[in-house]
Amino acid sequence: MKILVCISHVPDTTSKINFTNGDSEFDTNGVQYVINPNDEFGLTRAIWFQEKQGATVTVVNVGGPDTEPTLRKALAIGANEAIRVNATPTDGFFVAKQLAEVIKNGNYDLVIAGKESLDYNGGMVPGMIAGILSYNFLNSCTSVTVEGTNVTAVREIDGGKETVSTSLPLIIGGQKGLVEEKDLRIPNMRGIMTARSKALTIVEPIDASTNTKAVKFEKPAAKSAVKLVSPDNLDELVSLLHNEAKVI
Repeated sequence: MKILVCISHVPDTTSKINFTNGDSEFDTNGVQYVINPNDEFGLTRAIWFQEKQGATVTVVNVGGPDTEPTLRKALAIGANEAIRVNATPTDGFFVAKQLAEVIKNGNYDLVIAGKESLDYNGGMVPGMIAGILSYNFLNSCTSVTVEGTNVTAVREIDGGKETVSTSLPLIIGGQKGLVEEKDLRIPNMRGIMTARSKALTIVEPIDASTNTKAVKFEKPAAKSAVKLVSPDNLDELVSLLHNEAKVI
């Protein structure tokens, strides 16, 4: 089984976020990048298939040379090889077109992508890829098992979970649950050294339209100051809740 894991290169949640050029562009200065958490769950599950069922695991990213450390980390975790599409990920459709081309050329059986990336939370790329390639698609997956070409998956739905049977080739939008957080892998020294000799192939993008653009980013409003009320002064508390908070 050939597995392709789509990897997004996203800011660490501890990074301080700022914008430039009239708040229309993300300021990358001083920002630490990591593997998108939903993608990391998918990568770890792919490595399980590699170890238990002899699958080969390739990771792919659409981005510039600055994303290569993230791909090298994925290789250190255990992926067999990596592909970088040498393009700026301008929007979800553009990214989906590039990834679809890689999938078509590589003839992959199972494609694991995060259901959404941590930075833009678009949640559109896995479904778009499936639409372009006419592959089976399941989103919000928390479990996936493969026997031959038969697949059983569990996905979250409103109010519960749904168990689905389908077949390869398949694209899934994965999330926490594919593996537990305790099962995520930290690259060890041997993995880091081995990753240096693994193939990282750079491919040029195909022509694809960019249908959207960021007009402006806006940070959430700062939280207002907290007012402390003495437990002995219930009248003031009631007045504040009624006149200022307007909740009673």
